[in-house]
Amino acid sequence: MKRVAVLTSGGDSPGMNPAIRAITRAGGLQGLEIVGIRNGYQGLLDNEFIPLDPHVVSGRIRDAGTFLQTSRCPEFQTDAGQERALQVLKNNRIDGLIVIGGDGSLNGARALTRRGLPVIGLPGTIDNDLYGTDMGIGVDTALNTIISLIDMIRATAASHRRCFVVEVMGRASGYLALMSTISTGSQVAVIPEFRMNLEKIVEVLDRRFDSQHNNSVIVVAEGVCQGAEFMNRLTANGKVKQEVRLTVLGHVQRGGTPTHFDRLLATRMGEMAVLALRSGERGSMVSSINGKMQLRDFDDVLSRRKQLSLETIRLARNIGIEIGDVVEM
Repeated sequence: MKRVAVLTSGGDSPGMNPAIRAITRAGGLQGLEIVGIRNGYQGLLDNEFIPLDPHVVSGRIRDAGTFLQTSRCPEFQTDAGQERALQVLKNNRIDGLIVIGGDGSLNGARALTRRGLPVIGLPGTIDNDLYGTDMGIGVDTALNTIISLIDMIRATAASHRRCFVVEVMGRASGYLALMSTISTGSQVAVIPEFRMNLEKIVEVLDRRFDSQHNNSVIVVAEGVCQGAEFMNRLTANGKVKQEVRLTVLGHVQRGGTPTHFDRLLATRMGEMAVLALRSGERGSMVSSINGKMQLRDFDDVLSRRKQLSLETIRLARNIGIEIGDVVEM
């Protein structure tokens, strides 16, 4: 193992840059030559390789996003695309690869592993939906951004006695929606893991309005439906007594400056990835379990769906948050 490449793929997450920095610095001290691949798997196919050293990554620990950039690449999902990627890596004398991204990115990493390339993955996704790790890179920063924005929304909600529907990210996971509902003192979380009960939601809002509470907030995960669609259903036929407004947070959730937690997590995971490749590991994702770094096999990670913790669900219900009734299996 002499020459290792790193790429970021899929949606960006705050902490990718600290991870690249850690890989570069730890790899150099391990005697490895570290190479960056721009623009994800598409950049791999397009031969967009750049040398990385401590000077190139200097200061990147503070930066959101990924300076290597990222993209979606349908061609890489094909057998021909993966074979061409292997040939490009061979032409650039790459002995091992580190991939930072979500489930789609790690599926690509697993495909390359099965074709003989040593690959280690890092969980870079704000949704926190990857099985096998307590937290993914960027989750904490995204949550802090969401919480800050909802706190701001509450000021105008209270001024006008309004209910706000806030749409947050979360394609197949309600983690961001549920955790931000708890941490902002919001009233309802609409999440993919539970079937929403619109009548109960209306009851919650009307009860608060009648008891002179000056605002209510409903946090909707985008994986359930668009915020506008939910608001239309909520307000159809004058169901709710108070005025309802919508705020879609969108991609601002990805753009926060990495928190201390995410900088440290990404740094630890990046270092672990380098040590894993050096020791002959392959086909694994670096995970954080109870604060400790571990390796989890790609097949294990990608074949199972991560569930919300029962403790978090119990907590939400016991402090009066409406999250729905029936778990969708």
